[in-house]
Amino acid sequence: MKTLIINGGNKLYGSVRIAGAKNAALPLMVASILTKETLSLSNIPHVSDIATMANLLENLGVEIEIDGFDQDYGHQGRVCNFTAKNISNPIASYDLVSKMRASIVILGPLLARFKKAKVSLPGGCAIGSRPVDLHIMAMEKMGAKIELKEGYIEASAKYGLQGSEINFNKISVGATQSTMMAATLADGQTIINNAAQEPEIIDLAHCLIAMGAKIEGAGTNIIKINGVKKLYGTKHKIISDRIEAGTYMVAAAITGGEIRLTEIEPWIIEGFKDKLIESGLEINMVEKNVINVVKKDNIINPINITTKPFPGFPTDMQAQFMALMTLANGISKIEETIFENRFMHILELARMGAEIKPHGNIALVNGVKNLNGAKVMATDLRASVSLVLAGLAAKGQTSITRLYHLERGYERITEKLNRLGADIKIEY
Repeated sequence: MKTLIINGGNKLYGSVRIAGAKNAALPLMVASILTKETLSLSNIPHVSDIATMANLLENLGVEIEIDGFDQDYGHQGRVCNFTAKNISNPIASYDLVSKMRASIVILGPLLARFKKAKVSLPGGCAIGSRPVDLHIMAMEKMGAKIELKEGYIEASAKYGLQGSEINFNKISVGATQSTMMAATLADGQTIINNAAQEPEIIDLAHCLIAMGAKIEGAGTNIIKINGVKKLYGTKHKIISDRIEAGTYMVAAAITGGEIRLTEIEPWIIEGFKDKLIESGLEINMVEKNVINVVKKDNIINPINITTKPFPGFPTDMQAQFMALMTLANGISKIEETIFENRFMHILELARMGAEIKPHGNIALVNGVKNLNGAKVMATDLRASVSLVLAGLAAKGQTSITRLYHLERGYERITEKLNRLGADIKIEY
């Protein structure tokens, strides 16, 4: 079984290049469906979710060409060209959609361009329910007819999508992205109320605007899109991954080290920057797109957090922050408000000596003096990296199985951490 082996106790020092944001890249890849011309995306991260989306797009008929060279790591793949000129059958099959729930964002673009779409309902999710009802509601408001047949969403808009005012009863990044893309080719104006405000939404809007879309308000809770007849190809650089950046910031804090983050837009870390500073981490802007983080003492301050949509504390940083709080000097309270079942890493951290008491969606973390290496199992993407962080700080050896979770969202994390002074290897 593929296993990550960590010999803990090393302080991390050095520089790490932050990859492009996976959660920005996925909808941007899907945006290629909106035009017959080529969409060229750079700064694409090398993670398995990208490969899954690429397979889905190729299955639809999108031509994908790798064009670029990563100077830092000496391999191909950081620039990709997507050309959706010859899509003959707009069907997204279960075999592909079931591997990644983010695939559902393909519904809006397919429907907008081809006036019909057949997309499999996504499978289950380890961290709780992620219903697609908002995606369906938005398309129906824009005039589409939706039927659920044999596990598929079958959608049609005989005369094309129509602009509409759409009120989301809860914030959804995926539904906001899918609706934005669909609205770019709709007839008339679409207004999205209670829209997601994440940096990935802003990045998608920037790309769509460069393709000829008319979008206002991205980054606020009200987005207005005036539909156009046609979108065009363009070149776009994907923003850096704020969750990867935050993970390496926690790595510096939990090991008592100093890490310089490069290729990062500073504004994307606002949702958790202050909490890391409160914990005792020093964060300094060195130059444009370069941030230095340093932990100068061995005291980690206990901090309370509540996960919220951007610009609040991101749910995707909750597990990493919990790992940090296991070594805090006192008791921390962590409240998860976005997803149910996102505390599955608690049992694994407890195997390493952490003292955590869950009460529904709240966990009380009583910091301990030391963590100890143990055999643990990854349960989801962010939970897996929380175990890596704990293993870096623990005494002795930690082994982590089910690495496919980790590989979904972290670009060459073993190589990057070893460059910073960690002692990590993969065994088969």
